[in-house]
Amino acid sequence: MIQLPQEFTDRIRVQLDGEYEQFLRSCEQESCAGLRVNTQKLSVEDFLAITPFELTPVPWTDNGFYYRREEPVTRHPHYFAGLYYIQEPSAMLPASLLPVVPGDTVLDLCAAPGGKATELSSRLRGEGLLVANDVSASRAKALLKNLALWGAKNCCVTAEAPQRLLEEFGCFFDKILVDAPCSGEGMFRRDRRLIESWRERGPEQYAVLQKEILSCAVQMLKSDGYLVYSTCTFSEAENEDVIGEILRCFPEMELCRIPMRDGFAPGRSPCEKCVRLWPHRVNGEGHFAALLHRRADASRDANTMKSDSATGRETEQTPCGESASAEEMYDRNRQADLTADMPPEVSKFLNLLPEQLRKGCRYAQIGEQCLLVPAYGLPKGLRYLRSGIPAGTLKRGRFEPSQALAMLFDADSYPNVLNLSSGDVRATRYLKGETVDLEAGDPPAENGWTLVCADGFALGWGKCADGRIKNKYYPGWRMQA
Repeated sequence: MIQLPQEFTDRIRVQLDGEYEQFLRSCEQESCAGLRVNTQKLSVEDFLAITPFELTPVPWTDNGFYYRREEPVTRHPHYFAGLYYIQEPSAMLPASLLPVVPGDTVLDLCAAPGGKATELSSRLRGEGLLVANDVSASRAKALLKNLALWGAKNCCVTAEAPQRLLEEFGCFFDKILVDAPCSGEGMFRRDRRLIESWRERGPEQYAVLQKEILSCAVQMLKSDGYLVYSTCTFSEAENEDVIGEILRCFPEMELCRIPMRDGFAPGRSPCEKCVRLWPHRVNGEGHFAALLHRRADASRDANTMKSDSATGRETEQTPCGESASAEEMYDRNRQADLTADMPPEVSKFLNLLPEQLRKGCRYAQIGEQCLLVPAYGLPKGLRYLRSGIPAGTLKRGRFEPSQALAMLFDADSYPNVLNLSSGDVRATRYLKGETVDLEAGDPPAENGWTLVCADGFALGWGKCADGRIKNKYYPGWRMQA
């Protein structure tokens, strides 16, 4: 039986009034399992037509589904092809609320491990720019893998404090997502280690950090931009009080009403337009989400200093638009001819990329590393863990394509392909790092780099020689026995 802190249950009893006993019963129930379809690679309808799993729609997002825990979703080739992401159903809400459109500049400020960043990438459709940041470089390792697996092209990954991003980017982003670090109350039944963490560091300590993070985010948001703030906690100190303080300190910000769905609960004043998800009301964990808009007619006096009680520091409030705009930073000349600066060995290979994938990129090389980076003049003073796509390496005049580059292709966009059925045992063997033999009935494969696919979707590279595919699948991604 779950042992909840007395201070926590006393507060929840007041918050929920007559629903408290229902909430307690929900804490003893098994949490839900969900996956979200990668609509950058295929439509939801096409995914449902090929998946073997029994799925039920998540009501608050178009591409989210519940699955039964006994389903082997993380051992299916479609998972390794990046066709879906395993994500707790309530956690799918925040990214679905941010009105991202292709061409936007988007910041995911607390992005690891990548559930929300991958969805934002899908919504950009390969246009614009996604900056996925996490202050912890170690946590960002999962973020790097998930974005590569997803086939995210126009993105960079940074490991910086929000204040550093503000200093370098200024007021640059059309859309920002802040899924803030929190006390984790909404996840107690899913991860009971969070209960002990809550006892050591309660909501009040997190609220200070959340106000600092959100204050920086607001100052990076362009005029007429939108920002989603979310947590997985029930605490009003971390939710309504944080939003209320931001609204007071930044009068140009306004709350937008989030559509109410069955089971959603509104926040308390001044956050009646926000939503809170309770596990006894919805099939998901606890969550809070607010959608904020920066009014287009808002302005500030750049020469005034005021005490920003959201951060506890004296800060100079600068008007939006003082920093370089996305249009000014976009390098149209450099992206016009992707292969102009490439060695011939590299350009021969990268010219195979579909035109829509070449669009908006420019080539860069650091030593042996060949990169396809977003065509933006990004600030140079930040710690980048990734900028664009690591396309491969150039060694002794030979170009070797990367695993991340493979995830940009499919069976129709690369000339030399071994396209296996996801039920073919060779697909599993390939994912475990084994050599794959061509069989009678397979289309002939030329010697050289071969794209290994499952049901038409890329898994990775192999090197074909005389009817055998030498495995070049990235060792760190292999399916474990």
